[in-house]
Amino acid sequence: MQVHSWGRFPKTDSKIVRPQSLAQVQELLAAHQQLEPSGLIARGCGRSYGDSALASTLVCTGLLDHFISFDEDKAEVKCAAGVSLSSLLEHFVPRGFFLPVVPGTRFVSLGGAIASDVHGKNHHIDGSFGAHVKELSLLLANGELISCSPTHNADLFHATCGGMGLTGIIVDATISLKPISSSCIEQRSFKAQNLSEIFALFDEYKDASYSVAWLDCLAKNEHLGRSILYIGEHAERGALDAIKRSKLPIPIDAPSFMLNRYTMGAFNKLYFHKPIKEGSKQIIGLQPFFFPLDSIESWNRLYGKNGFVQYQFLVPTDAAKDAIEKVLNTTRNAGKGSFLSVLKKFGPANKNWLSFPKPGYTIALDFKWEPSLEAVLRELDAIIIDHGGRLYLTKDARMSEQMFKAGYENWNKFVQLRQETGADKVFNSLQSRRLGL
Repeated sequence: MQVHSWGRFPKTDSKIVRPQSLAQVQELLAAHQQLEPSGLIARGCGRSYGDSALASTLVCTGLLDHFISFDEDKAEVKCAAGVSLSSLLEHFVPRGFFLPVVPGTRFVSLGGAIASDVHGKNHHIDGSFGAHVKELSLLLANGELISCSPTHNADLFHATCGGMGLTGIIVDATISLKPISSSCIEQRSFKAQNLSEIFALFDEYKDASYSVAWLDCLAKNEHLGRSILYIGEHAERGALDAIKRSKLPIPIDAPSFMLNRYTMGAFNKLYFHKPIKEGSKQIIGLQPFFFPLDSIESWNRLYGKNGFVQYQFLVPTDAAKDAIEKVLNTTRNAGKGSFLSVLKKFGPANKNWLSFPKPGYTIALDFKWEPSLEAVLRELDAIIIDHGGRLYLTKDARMSEQMFKAGYENWNKFVQLRQETGADKVFNSLQSRRLGL
């Protein structure tokens, strides 16, 4: 059947299998090894944006979604890889625990969060998701199930966290949880008139637990990079309510002409000039702070039937201002404004071989897919490479092998490990083939 990921670009024909047990997954691997390798990859909730979870055969883990154990004293939970972050939050927030790191959507499987080594609004404080994985069970290409941690089978652990499912199938994992007193967030907001001001605000509020900025990608001249910074802390008081599920669906594909530089320009202007009490505390729920788009079911349909590309890049701190100015000018001049532009500041890198974050700034730009977009993205690629940056594999749908290898210095030993474990003969995605992995 035809399958796509969240960006709805690209699309491919795949065989989908839904194992209900570890034994069924092992039987699938044994049968697959006897065939001509055509590509097999694990797939969780389908929320990666490009082609990292697309292959000839997709092993969907949605039925491998059981809880295994919970140690309340240690604040650690062990569960199968198909359990979603949404299920974890629904279960543990009322009990006074939150996930240590969450991406922009809660509809991500535990295995997907590890394979992408997802980051959130607190990377500068708490790092990425892999930093909170105590142990994981990995099914290798030969069907062997092994345990990995930062101290046991460490190379496999650091290759798997951020390895996009290319080392094996994550079966289960033990992760740490964060104790909380309330399901509310104390949010404060600050406006910045340009890039220099937003960088200064990130530095001023570097000790905030959470920070993220909305950025107007169409502003120009002295207002280039104008933004609104949001910082947050877990509230000390308030109820421990479960996150409510979304109720606002997008039933059809929106006409693509609705998203253009004029409609986006009008939206950006209204959004930036909305009245806020700068610096004043506002009490809001976990959903609007961490997962605002989750309240709109199937929001990816807003980009039309051809889908969209999210271009998320990272550039080092000392090169960030020049690089981001060039990116914003290039996209605006090409008439390719992004409807949603998010800016974050990263903290230190970790030991995971293909993990995306390292010190610097990251911006995510959403572009509706159309044939003329690729030429613009190639211009952006050149800017990112020239400034020592890289693209996020979880969002990537079209990066070149050259750009990938220029940005990820550990690609060579990752390929070597895949060869040594036989993973290269079994676990392959459209993305891995495109990037030479």
